[in-house]
Amino acid sequence: MPRFAANLSMLFTELPFLDRFAAAADAGFQGVEFLFPYDWPAATLAEKLKQHNLTQVLFNLPPGDWQAGERGIACLPDRVEEFREGVFQALEYAQELDCQRINCLAGIRPDSLPYEVGFQTLMENMRFAADLLAAKGITLTVEAINSKVDMPGFFLDTSLTAMAAIDAAGRDNIRLQFDLYHMQIMEGDLCRSLSRLCPHIGHIQFADNPGRHEPGTGEIHFDTVFAHIDSLNYEGWVSAEYRPQQDTETSLGWFRPRIS
Repeated sequence: MPRFAANLSMLFTELPFLDRFAAAADAGFQGVEFLFPYDWPAATLAEKLKQHNLTQVLFNLPPGDWQAGERGIACLPDRVEEFREGVFQALEYAQELDCQRINCLAGIRPDSLPYEVGFQTLMENMRFAADLLAAKGITLTVEAINSKVDMPGFFLDTSLTAMAAIDAAGRDNIRLQFDLYHMQIMEGDLCRSLSRLCPHIGHIQFADNPGRHEPGTGEIHFDTVFAHIDSLNYEGWVSAEYRPQQDTETSLGWFRPRIS
């Protein structure tokens, strides 16, 4: 069975954020992730993890101005200094939380930015982050996000473009973050893609499609996909990053049989 983690930015949102750690542990999760930790002191989050015997499996580098619609700044040549400052900040949190993976959001490419310039900027930023993290034994993941529904203009929107950036960066501690929801929208053929990319995958996330809700609400046959992940001897975490159709507890029907 895959090692399942709960994304606390999307699950258990019926509760204040700091109460979601207990809820995840009570539901049977052993790992958690969230989008960003930066609104809370690292020591506070570390105490919650320790209190509930949870592993922090991943969080994202600072994304720029999220509330204004920014979704990462790694491809933007005029934001390189801000990106680097964010890497140092994320590293401090990762060490406090004993987190072994940090995800890089490439960002949305402005129409005025030539693709080649954005790619070169992203590659250099990835190298900077990977080198800094490698010294602490931390992996940098890079994610492809669909540009058809959720993030039009996102710089890396397929596994092909994400792998091109990873290959160009040329660092041993950079891995692909493979999101089943996003790749179902952009590519489909999930099991074949997982087989092909498994040696490069450092983290997996999921939600059903359409709607980005829990397994069983859309077109993805999760019993097949989860079994396939098992067959690949994938050793990383598989994180539930979906929006429950109703409440989180009701949405966990896919999970309960896998921990009973």
